[in-house]
Amino acid sequence: MSTPIDFTLRTPATFAAAGWLRRHPGLALAAVYLLLNAIAVVAPGWLAHYDPLSADPLSAQLGSSAEHWLGTDQLGRDIFSRVVHGARYSLSISAAAIGVATLFGTALGLCAGLARGWLDELITRVLDVVSAFPDLLLALMLISFTGPGAVNLVFALGVASVPRFARVVRAQTFVVAASGYVEHARTLGLAPAVLVWRHVLPHAIAQVPVLATIGLGTAIIGTSGLSFLGMGPQPPAAEWGLMLAEGRNYLYNAWWIAVWPGLAITAAVIAVNALGGYWQARFEHRETA
Repeated sequence: MSTPIDFTLRTPATFAAAGWLRRHPGLALAAVYLLLNAIAVVAPGWLAHYDPLSADPLSAQLGSSAEHWLGTDQLGRDIFSRVVHGARYSLSISAAAIGVATLFGTALGLCAGLARGWLDELITRVLDVVSAFPDLLLALMLISFTGPGAVNLVFALGVASVPRFARVVRAQTFVVAASGYVEHARTLGLAPAVLVWRHVLPHAIAQVPVLATIGLGTAIIGTSGLSFLGMGPQPPAAEWGLMLAEGRNYLYNAWWIAVWPGLAITAAVIAVNALGGYWQARFEHRETA
C-alpha cells in the first residue's frame, strides 16, 4: 500500500513565524492594519468602490447598511470610501514629513558630530531654539506663514521633528568617530569621505529607523490635528482630520460622520507606536547584548 505524501511545508522559518504570532498577537494585528492602510494609500480602489467626492443629497446622513458600510455624511458621500481614501492624504503627509525630518536631521547631526568646534556649537544652539517649542505648536506657527496645503504641512511637520533625529545622530557620531576601528581606518590613510560613508554613517544612523517609526505616530496626530484646524488639505478632500472637523457639528444626530475617521486616526497611531516600541526594545536588547 502506498504511503500518502505530506506536502505541507514545515520549514524553520514557518515555525519561527508561527511562534512569533502566538507570542505577539497584538503586533500581528497592528501589522495587518498598517498593511491595509498601505494598500489604501497605493490603491484605495481595491478596498473601496465609491467615489469619495461623489455627493448624493438624497442619501445624506444614512446609518450603516449593506450598501454603505459606515453610513454616509452630510452630503451623502460614502464614509467608508472617504476613510479609505483619507489614508492617502493622512499617511502620505505624515510619512513625507518624517522623511524630511530624517534627511535633514541626519545631515545636521552628522555635520555637528564630525565638525565639532563652532559649527557643532551653532547647530546645537539652533536645535535648542527649535526644541523649545512643542512640535505641534511650531508646525502651526510655520504653516501660519506659509499658508495651508499638503506640501506646506509636510514642510512644517518635518522641520518641527528635525531636532529629535539630529540629536541622536550627533551623539552616535561622537561615539563612532572616537571608536578604535575608525581610528584604525584613519591611520590606514582612508579618504575622509570614504571613512564617513563606510564606517561612521552606518553606525550613526542605526537608531534612525526606530525613531522614524515612533515619530510617524506623532506625525499622524500632527497631520490630523492641523487638518482639523483647516491648515492641511482643503475641502472636499478626504483627509481624516478634515473629516473629523466636518463631522463635529453632527455628533448628536449623525455621530458616525466624525467617529469613523477618529477611530482610523486612533488605530493608526496605536499600531505604529506598538511596532515602534517593539523595534525599540529589540534595538536596545541588541545594543546591551
